[in-house]
Amino acid sequence: MFSILSKQLLGLRNRHFLLIDSAIFLITPFLALFLRLDGAIDLSVYQSGLLEVSLVFLVLKLGVLHAFGFYRRCWKYAGIEELQQMAIATIAAILLQSLAFTGLQQSLLQNLPRSLPLLDGILSFLLVAGFHFSIPTADRLAHRSRAFFRRDRVLIVGAGSAGVALVKEMQRNPSLGLRPVAFIDDNPAKLNLRIRHLPVVGDRHSIPEVVRSLHIRKAIIAMPTVQGSVIREILDICQKAGVQTSTLPGIHEILNGRVSLGKVREVQIEDLLRREPIQMDTQQVSELIQGKRIMITGAGGSIGSELCRQLLKFSPSELVLIGHGENSVFNIQQELEKVAGNPNAQNIPRISTFIADIRFLSRLESAFDQFRPNIIFHAAAHKHVPLMEANSPEAITNNVQGTKNLLDLSLRYGVDNFVMISTDKAVNPTNIMGASKRVAEMLVLQAARKSKKRYVAVRFGNVLGSRGSVIPTFKRQIAEGGPVTVTHPEVCRYFMTIPEAVQLVLQAGAIGQGGEVFMLDMGNPVKIVDLAEELIRLSGYEVGKTMEVVFTGLRPGEKLFEELFLPGEQYDATQHEKLLIVTNATRIVPEKLDSIVEALCRAALRNEPNEIIFLLEQVVPGFKPQYNLAPVEVNRKPESAMSLQWSYLSTP
Repeated sequence: MFSILSKQLLGLRNRHFLLIDSAIFLITPFLALFLRLDGAIDLSVYQSGLLEVSLVFLVLKLGVLHAFGFYRRCWKYAGIEELQQMAIATIAAILLQSLAFTGLQQSLLQNLPRSLPLLDGILSFLLVAGFHFSIPTADRLAHRSRAFFRRDRVLIVGAGSAGVALVKEMQRNPSLGLRPVAFIDDNPAKLNLRIRHLPVVGDRHSIPEVVRSLHIRKAIIAMPTVQGSVIREILDICQKAGVQTSTLPGIHEILNGRVSLGKVREVQIEDLLRREPIQMDTQQVSELIQGKRIMITGAGGSIGSELCRQLLKFSPSELVLIGHGENSVFNIQQELEKVAGNPNAQNIPRISTFIADIRFLSRLESAFDQFRPNIIFHAAAHKHVPLMEANSPEAITNNVQGTKNLLDLSLRYGVDNFVMISTDKAVNPTNIMGASKRVAEMLVLQAARKSKKRYVAVRFGNVLGSRGSVIPTFKRQIAEGGPVTVTHPEVCRYFMTIPEAVQLVLQAGAIGQGGEVFMLDMGNPVKIVDLAEELIRLSGYEVGKTMEVVFTGLRPGEKLFEELFLPGEQYDATQHEKLLIVTNATRIVPEKLDSIVEALCRAALRNEPNEIIFLLEQVVPGFKPQYNLAPVEVNRKPESAMSLQWSYLSTP
């Protein structure tokens, strides 16, 4: 009997709701009058007026519900939002009914009580809401009765909005095979409360006891905005308790639309290095981007493709994707066009592609002549230190000559904004790649000084997950059974997520007035060996027992510690807490930059590595090529120096 009734309820369509609601609205005035008069109704006295007011109230209530879109909804998935809107619609209907009743009462409805519109509205709300919300209730009960699903007992770590949304999805869809049992939350005010019928049983330190007492099989960390240190601590506790642990994605992944809030996945190394979400001034960035023609070089790369994704949200008139690798450009083009094809998307820009090598001026000139960009984000570069050490002519032709070509054309075609992606390896470089990027910075600053245009450079360190970076390399080595290779036990690097770095690049582009070098707050450096060991543990292996870490020695051009600050540069805080600015950047550009760059490019064309190194030493202060590659121990700790310097510079 119940299954038949549930099937009939779930088979109702909006036209059926309209008919049933109409029937309810026709009888609620009589019920309201019955309650008002305690059942003592003389129909001979009220019949005429009651019939007239029922018809008027019916038209008003149906009109209000139709205006609120209640007959274009799928009530199977109704929730608190629909209930709130129904309450607002009821208040609106009561107000309209009261006005109509007052107008009619003077001539036709003298005998009816004045409280009738209010009582009718309340009864209508109770009956219609009860009927409409019986549909999702029937759906849940039908799911339970249709099939039995084996479900693992799950502990939800985090009783915030993300955790509650996750529990709601598990309860609604038993086929997921997950049965939420309890919440863990560090907020003492939530202890012993019940949320979605589940108790909050303690804080993170209670996890081992809760796992034992409640027979938990899985734990899910539902905290997309917390820092990586918190995720790391909770993961360690769960692993020691012997419970399988998953997590919701970080807020950057959710905001980028790559995953949904309800998407549970295994804990990744990016989660352990996660920092507080960046507060980007979207209004300022939107004013820079909206309606402009934007050219992105290196558009198929890790940074370039993420730039494209985030720029798309700010409604440029056109995105021009410049790249040398046709496959990577094709992939990001397809991804962007899929977003652009979303019927809910607004102000979608034109997406154009242009396959070109930035070293060839004539090919670039065709792109500028065709697209006439207003803003350029220059992310194309050779970035691998050991490869460029062995192929220095390529580093010069791509990183230096390519940047010069872009700047020359930008000045000729009147490009208003130019943002170059630089690197922390440009500071006191010991390798060809870093020195070539430092020269590229100088070219940008020189162009800004000559043109008075908003041309800037942005420095930051390593980004997690970029192609050829350490994380994918470690994952491949683990998948192959090891060992995991690290160059030196003391090697440290600064890391950011790709979306975080790109957000700050956009913010720097919006803040920059021209001739500045911006430095991103990279947080504290991370030891590469610690990164490798964390990744091994996350993959289910034990360091030193089932998976080895092997030290191979520093590679050509590699430093133990990367530096972020250059002697002679003056750093000031900006309006954004995660950005510093070099205020005297243009004053340390050498006078003979053009002639040295010309000589560098000639040496690169002649394949003269020794001449390239000699010229870089002349133009790049602090460039010290590593002729002796033996590992060298250092006595300083960059963590404290970096944090103290950043804290001092960021203090108002």
